[in-house]
Amino acid sequence: MDNQYLEFDGAKEGNMSLFDHLQELRRRLIICIAAVLGTSTGCYMFAEELVRIITASAGKLYYMNPAEAFFAYLKVSLLAGSLLALPLIFYHIWAFVMPALAKTRRTASFLLVIMSLVMFFAGLVFSYFLVLPAGIKFFMGFATEGLQPMISIGQYISLVISFLLPFGFIFELPLFIIVATQLGMIDSGFLVSKRKIVIVLSFVIGAIVAPSPDVFSQAMIAIPLLVLYEMSIVIVKHILHK
Repeated sequence: MDNQYLEFDGAKEGNMSLFDHLQELRRRLIICIAAVLGTSTGCYMFAEELVRIITASAGKLYYMNPAEAFFAYLKVSLLAGSLLALPLIFYHIWAFVMPALAKTRRTASFLLVIMSLVMFFAGLVFSYFLVLPAGIKFFMGFATEGLQPMISIGQYISLVISFLLPFGFIFELPLFIIVATQLGMIDSGFLVSKRKIVIVLSFVIGAIVAPSPDVFSQAMIAIPLLVLYEMSIVIVKHILHK
């Protein structure tokens, strides 16, 4: 979308009343919901292939009632459709708040939206290829000759989602820290001084969002969080020189 349109759109919205802003918000919400429904419907046509990809590392799965497989397919389609629609959703969030930003910050905020998308999907990829297989291997390691796993497809899909989505948000941490640094709220000295607190909070967050209460699942979330925090310190100190 070219700059001329954005400037016209921003000028137009800058003169809106409160009612007009609510109408604009309603319009953008409808567009986003329609986009999710449309992409999810399209993804349902490929639900079998999507489920096969997601369950590749799980082996043989079962469904415990007649409707479970159907709802598992719906859940996978909705997840995939939401991810496909995410760039459009992020754009409309940015376009709605853009008129309230100074013109000098609009380009920076747009780049921030793009980086947010990149980091979110990077978190999903990291979780899918590294964390999820390790987690499944760990949980399957409790099987014995007399104790064999019989996992339902619905439970497995829920487990996968609970592994993937938290990492999408966790990978946004460096961006939040960089933005806070640029706004003058924190600096590298502050980040270093709070390192011990962050270590504790990382495991607390891991305990909250982990798909199971075991230490392994908590560590799989806490350790990447700590690594990203340390990366943020390096960026703030040596690149931003704050």
